[in-house]
Amino acid sequence: MSRFTSGRHENGQNFLKDHQIINRLTQEINNTQGAILEIGGGAGAISRQLAKLGRELTIVEYDPRFADRLQRALAGSAQIVLADYLDYRMPSSIDVVVGNLPFHLTTAILRKLLNEPDWQYAVLLTQWEVARRRTAVGGASLLTAQVWPWFEFTLLAKVPAQAFMPRPSVDGGLFSIERRQQPLVPIDSVSKCSYRNFVQRVFTGPGRGISQILWKTQGRKPPTSLLGELRLPPAALPRELNAEQWAALWRATRR
Repeated sequence: MSRFTSGRHENGQNFLKDHQIINRLTQEINNTQGAILEIGGGAGAISRQLAKLGRELTIVEYDPRFADRLQRALAGSAQIVLADYLDYRMPSSIDVVVGNLPFHLTTAILRKLLNEPDWQYAVLLTQWEVARRRTAVGGASLLTAQVWPWFEFTLLAKVPAQAFMPRPSVDGGLFSIERRQQPLVPIDSVSKCSYRNFVQRVFTGPGRGISQILWKTQGRKPPTSLLGELRLPPAALPRELNAEQWAALWRATRR
């Protein structure tokens, strides 16, 4: 995924150089089990530490120059795949995903990753504001709300701009995604589509609070008893809802 040459960042990619952050990321992965896939090995700062874990490691790298360097540096320790992750079919054997994501490709990569069926845990490095929104700090994003019943998001650390080379204009954020062992909404395609469409309508619908928005988009207000049970004020905004509240409201609209 490294569509750049060393020292260039016009394509949104910045190498992580801070050893403390690299160690923090590696420790998060060390607390997991199973085969690892790294999205975009780049210069290999993260890749080399992952290889030391002694687990099956696959690195998907877009740039042939970096892929060649990784192949030589990690021969016998990792499988290097020359490919664009956005076109890559992830093997079902992958359990853990790692990536310092190019800023301009973050949303596209996240959408693809969240639609991959088998992995269990991911640690990603993105722009700070993206990390905050994805983990619902200060309010959830539409993308997070649409996948929340099946995944948990946790903000791990703020990564200062000086931790990257070249230095970007914004800070980074490290966060994790874990697949829920007990989904809040069934995982069949019909339920997923219904839930995601529901969230889309509510997030973008007219109204000044969740009760009014549901009235205008669904044709009925949620029962007062349900709002009380969920501790959800009628004037709450969609971005203020948590995963359990979204799932409960979706179920209520299907009755």
